[in-house]
Amino acid sequence: MALLRPVLFTTSTAVLGALLLSPLSASAAPGRDEPRPHPVREGAGRDTARDSTPVGAGALRALERATPGLRKDAGYPRRTVLDAPPVNPADKSIKLGLAPYHSLAPRLNALQKLGNRVSVEVAGHSAGGHELYLVTVTAPESAGQARDQERMRERIENSPAAAARDKHIKASYKTPLFINNNIHGNEWEGTDAALKLIEELAKAKDAKTAGLLAKNRVYLNVTANPDGRIAGTRANANGFDLNRDFITATQPEARAIRRIAIDKQPAVMLDLHGYVNGTLIEPTTPPHGENYEYDLFLKNAYANALGMEKAVNGLGYTPAADGVQPAVIPFRDEKEGWDDWPPIFTPQYMPFQGAVASHTIEFPMTVNNAQYDSLPVAELRRRAVINTAIAGAAMRATLEYTNSHRASVIADQIETFRRGAAGEAQRPVSPETVPGVPGIGPEDVYTTTFPRAYVIPAGRGQRSAVAAGRLVDHLVANDVRVERAVRPFRLAGRSYPAGSYVVDLRQPKRGIANVILAEGRDISADVSTMYDISGWSLGLLWGATVDKAARGDLHVVSRPVTAAAPTGYVAPRGDLKLRLDDPKELAAVNTLLAQGVAVRRTSDGAAIVPGSARRAAAVLADRFGVVFSATKERGTAPLARTRVAAAVTAGEQFALREMGFDVVPVSTAILNAGFDWSRADVLYVSTGLDHGRLTPAAREAFAGSGVGVVGLGSAGAAFNAAAGLIPATAAAGNGDANGVVRVTNRGGAITGGAPAHTFVYSPLWFTGLGAGVRAEQSYGTGNPLVAGHWRAAEDGSGGPQAAAGRASVVSGTTAKGAPVVLFGTEPLFRDHPKGVFAQVGRALLTR
Repeated sequence: MALLRPVLFTTSTAVLGALLLSPLSASAAPGRDEPRPHPVREGAGRDTARDSTPVGAGALRALERATPGLRKDAGYPRRTVLDAPPVNPADKSIKLGLAPYHSLAPRLNALQKLGNRVSVEVAGHSAGGHELYLVTVTAPESAGQARDQERMRERIENSPAAAARDKHIKASYKTPLFINNNIHGNEWEGTDAALKLIEELAKAKDAKTAGLLAKNRVYLNVTANPDGRIAGTRANANGFDLNRDFITATQPEARAIRRIAIDKQPAVMLDLHGYVNGTLIEPTTPPHGENYEYDLFLKNAYANALGMEKAVNGLGYTPAADGVQPAVIPFRDEKEGWDDWPPIFTPQYMPFQGAVASHTIEFPMTVNNAQYDSLPVAELRRRAVINTAIAGAAMRATLEYTNSHRASVIADQIETFRRGAAGEAQRPVSPETVPGVPGIGPEDVYTTTFPRAYVIPAGRGQRSAVAAGRLVDHLVANDVRVERAVRPFRLAGRSYPAGSYVVDLRQPKRGIANVILAEGRDISADVSTMYDISGWSLGLLWGATVDKAARGDLHVVSRPVTAAAPTGYVAPRGDLKLRLDDPKELAAVNTLLAQGVAVRRTSDGAAIVPGSARRAAAVLADRFGVVFSATKERGTAPLARTRVAAAVTAGEQFALREMGFDVVPVSTAILNAGFDWSRADVLYVSTGLDHGRLTPAAREAFAGSGVGVVGLGSAGAAFNAAAGLIPATAAAGNGDANGVVRVTNRGGAITGGAPAHTFVYSPLWFTGLGAGVRAEQSYGTGNPLVAGHWRAAEDGSGGPQAAAGRASVVSGTTAKGAPVVLFGTEPLFRDHPKGVFAQVGRALLTR
């Protein structure tokens, strides 16, 4: 019997025939037996996309809007009458024949009326203010039954050893399955497949569906990125790639998904993407995240992948007729390049919240970017139909796997939490520990030794109280258990005062605690290339002091923490000193400057605030949690409000505004059109501005402006060289290199009090420093890389040893006396080096 494939009947017979006979090469891929090129995922590498417009005030307000909690005290269905947004004929989904955002609320309202299986809740709001719709499909539950499900969920997490023996859980707990759609706004079709699945489950009358929904809850985030869906962009309204945000959670959409993960505790999840041909179905190639219980994960993820592969290939699409290649499972079919190492992607974050199978699914037929603009509408819609069908096949196969393996899936989730709570060692993957998965070798073994605990000290040893509070709140937001000592204690040979925070690694979610706080690992020798970032450490890079106790007995009188203790303080008498080591301290000083307060800077980069501004300081101490200490210092020079002309990425612009700077976006085109330099005090260049492409008039206008310059990376260094600002030669490291590095800070206005670590991506260092050029910071000696991936090129150049001891940040003044600061590091990278942000802020204030 021939397999039926979905087709689009609006396409003319002649056009469709031509397209089917000659599939466009843009979506072609070699067959399974042919050599495959090294996989390159869209959006990989250093962030370079510029933000061309300011982030609107409405978007910033939406970012700060509290994500509403999902209800735990009501049964199912939970019917919510959604407000329908105004019709938007410019929604980019329409061209593809897909559901525009404004159609979702009416459709979901209608789906809730089909019976008693479909519930809709608003899980949060996007950066652009759009509602995020969470749909739950399950058999009806009374309020008492829902509370019973919640009690079982909590027992699985908080008392896993007891849960493993609990017959009620084995018999009655509904397996949570989470399907996340459209996190990249211009990868649309998961949303439409989800709508079809919801309708099918709502309408089905068969006993199999009834049994499935009696034993499982299916959660669907209908569109994780409505801003991007509407605009046809990968990013949200703030310009952020949401699928890079899951360890820092800077964006409201990521925080909403994190809340779903914690509240619903999915055992299995899918994240629907595009576009890779053939359909890519994770699990991935090495390296594998070392903080996972990877044996339990691989067992389920690989088995589910096989079912999805069978379902996708079973649709009957072929390379010859449709341009669709067979599905690919990277763990089985690729050597490297599709790793699950960093916890920044949705499926790589979910295992830390209990998922024992989580997958990225990449549809095969490209419909975005250049293809969206150039292909005929009929071809785009043909491709979108195929992608929607493939997404639906993956969803249905995952439902089948979850339902048929319900007992073992829940048992493995319980075991994940039990190992953490017991402090047991991980089980390395092997053919013995994960039978039935082919090709397991030593290259797949990534484990770690969990420390006994981490301590975030209180008192004088703490670099930044506000940074400590932020880190503690972030841990709690990720469902990590944190305690606060009520008495002094000793651990691993160190003494700590009362008020210090303790993170005991014998807890169910030890993986997420360790992935946040650990220093990380150098994996340069393990694989030749990586997809995205390879090193991160909020423990080293967020500005707080974090001590690791590898072993020792915990004898701490403490209390559980639900939020960090308040950190704001203003000395009662005299003038005030504000350390500018943290972005919140920069925001505070910029607020004072905007209010006209006469602030002076010190030689080590702090700010002196007159005692007459104590009332204003008290407001800021309460708002930002910053500390204004008493001082007798007078300062060396006045600080002034700084207006920044910024040729930067969206993320950098976001960081600059977070620190309270006035930001005016610029680019080569904007300067060539005639920019009014009286609007700016400093030019910040990291991307999108090429001095060589400026018109003579634009160059002359800049040269006569007298503004200072802060340059970052290769674009900043190139601008410096082309404009002849300060004598410093940039040397480039490996362009793919990234991670956490050791540095030596010279001190002073820019790096005084800075952390001993920073972040790099495509690192640079500076040589040939001319007269008056100062090395503000240098890479550590030996191998400066602490965690990440940084190899030398084949000729031996560009490696970390070549950078060792070299200047990573330099400063000087132009012939006309304008200050210039050049960074070879990446101090504003996606909120990862939060404790390093202040170096850029200080550089901008130095004028």
